[in-house]
Amino acid sequence: MRFRGNAHFASAVGAVLGLLCAVEAAKVNKHKPWIETTYHGIVTENDDKVLLDPPLIALDKDAPLRYAGEICGFRIHGQNVPFEAVVLDKSTGEGVIRAKDKPDCELQKEHTFTIQAYDCGEGPDGANMKKSHKATVHIQVNDINEYSPVFKEKSYKATVIEGKKYDSILKVEAVDADCSFQFSQICNYEIVTPDVPFTVDKDGFIKNTEKLSYGKERMYKLTVTAYDCGKNRASEDVLVKISIKPTCKPSWQGFNKRIEYEPGTGSLALFPSMHLETCDEPITSIRADIELETNHIGKGCDRDTYSEKSLHKLCGASSGTVELLPPPSSSANWTVGLPTDNGHDSDQVFEFNGTQAIKVPEGLVSTSLKEPFTLSVWMRHGPGAHEKETILCNSDKTEMNRHHYSLYVHNCKLILLLRQDPSEAENYKPAEFHWKLDQACDKEWHHYVLNVEFPAVSLFVDGTTFEPFLVTEDYPLHSSKIESQLTIGACWQGGNARMAQFFRGNLAGLMIRSGKLENKKVIDCLYTCKEGLDVQLPEEVASAVKVEFNPNQSSMTVEGDDIDAFDKVMQHISYLNSRQFPTPGIRHLRISTTVKCFNGESCVTVPDAEGYVMVLQPEEPKISLSGIDHFARSAAEFESPEGVTLFPELRIVSTITREVEADTESEAAEGADDDPTVQETVVSEEIMHNLDTCEVTVAGDELDGEHEGLELDMSQLQQHGLEMSSSNLGLVVTGVNTMANYEQVLHLIRYKNWHTEALFDRKFKLVCSELNGRYISNDFKVEVNVIHTANPVEHANNAMVQPNFINPVHHASVDLSGHNLVNAHQASVVPSAATVVIVVCVSFLVFMIILGVFRIRAAHQRTMTDQESGKENEMDWDDSALTITVNPMETYEDQHSSEEEEEEEEESEDGEEEDDITSAESESSEEEEGAEPEDQQAASRQQQLEWDDSTLTY
Repeated sequence: MRFRGNAHFASAVGAVLGLLCAVEAAKVNKHKPWIETTYHGIVTENDDKVLLDPPLIALDKDAPLRYAGEICGFRIHGQNVPFEAVVLDKSTGEGVIRAKDKPDCELQKEHTFTIQAYDCGEGPDGANMKKSHKATVHIQVNDINEYSPVFKEKSYKATVIEGKKYDSILKVEAVDADCSFQFSQICNYEIVTPDVPFTVDKDGFIKNTEKLSYGKERMYKLTVTAYDCGKNRASEDVLVKISIKPTCKPSWQGFNKRIEYEPGTGSLALFPSMHLETCDEPITSIRADIELETNHIGKGCDRDTYSEKSLHKLCGASSGTVELLPPPSSSANWTVGLPTDNGHDSDQVFEFNGTQAIKVPEGLVSTSLKEPFTLSVWMRHGPGAHEKETILCNSDKTEMNRHHYSLYVHNCKLILLLRQDPSEAENYKPAEFHWKLDQACDKEWHHYVLNVEFPAVSLFVDGTTFEPFLVTEDYPLHSSKIESQLTIGACWQGGNARMAQFFRGNLAGLMIRSGKLENKKVIDCLYTCKEGLDVQLPEEVASAVKVEFNPNQSSMTVEGDDIDAFDKVMQHISYLNSRQFPTPGIRHLRISTTVKCFNGESCVTVPDAEGYVMVLQPEEPKISLSGIDHFARSAAEFESPEGVTLFPELRIVSTITREVEADTESEAAEGADDDPTVQETVVSEEIMHNLDTCEVTVAGDELDGEHEGLELDMSQLQQHGLEMSSSNLGLVVTGVNTMANYEQVLHLIRYKNWHTEALFDRKFKLVCSELNGRYISNDFKVEVNVIHTANPVEHANNAMVQPNFINPVHHASVDLSGHNLVNAHQASVVPSAATVVIVVCVSFLVFMIILGVFRIRAAHQRTMTDQESGKENEMDWDDSALTITVNPMETYEDQHSSEEEEEEEEESEDGEEEDDITSAESESSEEEEGAEPEDQQAASRQQQLEWDDSTLTY
């Protein structure tokens, strides 16, 4: 029983122990692995190894049990985590984290994810595996300096103003693609170009180290590089261009100071490339005053320099004008003593210095003050003294000092005095008309026109009407039989017999004419300049700019607010001179500019721009007169009512000479002797222009009005709008007209002489001119011989015979074919002085020819003697280049006297032809002689030295 009890106890204990073992076996993997809560790791890009802090180690309290105490792996949680965890030792739980691929810092600098460790469970199958808690892992990717700096721009540009030091001109900037601060930052910039006055700091700011000069260098080109903090240099350097701009000064740019104007070319743009530099100031308005200075040219500007009388006609004024200050001439000599400008290029003006005056001849002015009349004058007058200065005065010639009418200046006032003649009513009437004018004392030329229609007087100054500010009245003059004296430049005091109230200034074109000059166009024409400023406004800017001119267009004003439109208008301003032969010389230009800004004040000061227009010398015309300059007529023709025509075949031609470029190809074709260096040739070209004067004067004794004179058909003269004045010195045809019309009129001039018994010849001279003597023709001289006969009645029938003793200028011979004498045996011809001279010259010529013949024969005889002595080759007379033509004179004495005269002219021509033997003729003579046998040489030369009359013309 005890044994059985013990057995039962033992089984019970075993059962309990088995149960306990089973329970213990069930609790083998009872602990979770343990890891740190946070890890920080570093990995270098392009490497996969991660350095963790702390190291990756998992602990398990089940150790050292197999499986349960071992770490089988690590699990990473997160999306697209480029890392993996690997267990290095299961028993120790050591592991590492590594990159799946080489990390790129530039893509992602940091990575964050979670990680868990797990054990091996309870057996090899990993049953009952336990996981640790999740730990956070932070991994930073370390950068390597794999990229170089790159500049943001391909090039940099900047503009600086000279003479200034800048703190910064421009900034260059480079970037680096590396992700780290160390390698992605630019630590330094450097200018590679040596020896330039610039520097760059670490931030890329470039500045100049010295003041720059536009004259020294207009642009600098710099090469700049950059370094990152890892000392990597930029993969490509950058170019920096720094332009130097002149110091900005508001001014007109693109303005040529000298502008050349060639006559006859129309309008010339003065400022084609000009623009206004305002230095970027905010401009609201611009005003420019352009002034063309022409005061030194003629009477204030370039005008036609015809006489004032001719100008009145050209402008359409009616006839009846009397010129009181004409150019000095044989028919108008009262202005000879006055000083003038002596310049034919411009208008002729007269100077009065306060001591000079002239008296106008009696009868020249017949204008009645009771009828309307006009006074006109050009005047330049300064402030002067406080005394009356008389321009024109009509006063008592003797006994008293009464002024009938006068025009004078007093204290910058122009005053016209008109004292009426005695009348029935002794009432006060207007006597003095006063105009206060700045023009009367500004030292500039002005044109004055006074229309007088008593009691009203109107004044035009440069075409502008002025009303008198004061009119005083006086009684008419008392009746008197004293004659009056008209003077210019002072007033004649008849009671004291002296001049008084002298004028100081310049006068020109003083005219008085009957009738009023009411046409405003005529008045404007008289003073309008032939030169001035002009502008053709472009359509796109016409409304944006305002343009105004002064009356004679010597100055203009341009106003606008758009600087671009303003520049376009300035570029279209031009100079124009419409004269065919303008006055050469300088015309100064000045541009005065005012610029205003938004505040309404002048914020920019623009200096005046100055230059000048150089009017070049026009090609001067050469006026040539030609025709028959020597002829003879019978005495009956001189005494006939028609007289003798002096210029029957007159020709007036005007030419200019100019240089033109030569045609080199045609020159080369002409021959190798031409000089190839000659590039220009002179040619003459015929032109057409007007004439204003032709004067015929007699040479020798003056014309005796009792028995001779020059006549011209007045109806033909008036038909061509010309006038004539005559005196005992000749006649003068005046008026502006064409050369063709002057030819027609001059063909009509006839010379008549009613007492030709003692007259053998008469000589005349013709001279024509243009522009008041600026261009003068040659002196065309004509000699007229008088043929006297014993039977004037029979010789009178020869009036229709061809002209006798015709001698055209263009021919050297004398034509006597038309000189037929009736009954030569009975008629006695009285030889003239010219005939005697001709006979003497012919006799002398005959003597010289005979002397030459004897000298040639003597030389020939010496040559023949030398040939006989055997020296033919050394001492031969070589006459191959000589041809001598001798006119036999044996029958000369039998020739008629008229034939002697003809023969003299023809022999002179033959002599000239003999001198002109060409080299080609000489060479041909040598060839012919070389072909002859030696025995014929002597005979041949003998023939050459004999009398050769084959070329003589009778």
